Amino acid sequence: MKMYRGFTKMPHVQYIHTEASESLCGLKLEVNKYQYLLTGRVYDGKMYTGLCNFVERWDQLTLSQRKGLNYRYHLGCNCKIKSCYYLPCFVTSKNECLWTDMLSNFGYPGYQSKHYACIRQKGGYCSWYRGWAPPDKSIINATDP
Repeated sequence: MKMYRGFTKMPHVQYIHTEASESLCGLKLEVNKYQYLLTGRVYDGKMYTGLCNFVERWDQLTLSQRKGLNYRYHLGCNCKIKSCYYLPCFVTSKNECLWTDMLSNFGYPGYQSKHYACIRQKGGYCSWYRGWAPPDKSIINATDP
């Protein structure tokens, strides 16, 4: 229905490929019943996805995730998300956001990934942002509600 990234590698996606079975990391999607947010990779001119990619029914995404896709995530393109698997963990540069969902959710999307976006703030620092109004500037003021 809509593509958010990858236009330079693949301007139009007609088919999405996956392995034939779940044991090979293939997906079973209920096409024509649900809409999905799919991530994947382009290889040899074809779009591929599987169990190791982020795949979620569109109606199961949080409001923050849907707003992030449409308004916020592109503002974090210069930011890097650094995973924290065990304590202590720290950011090592101003363009990093520390992702701590791995500490309590074993890699599954937790509260942070469902409700926040890593965005470049004033001063050039990246940090987690949860706001309700769509941003109207290229840099978000972290004090916005």
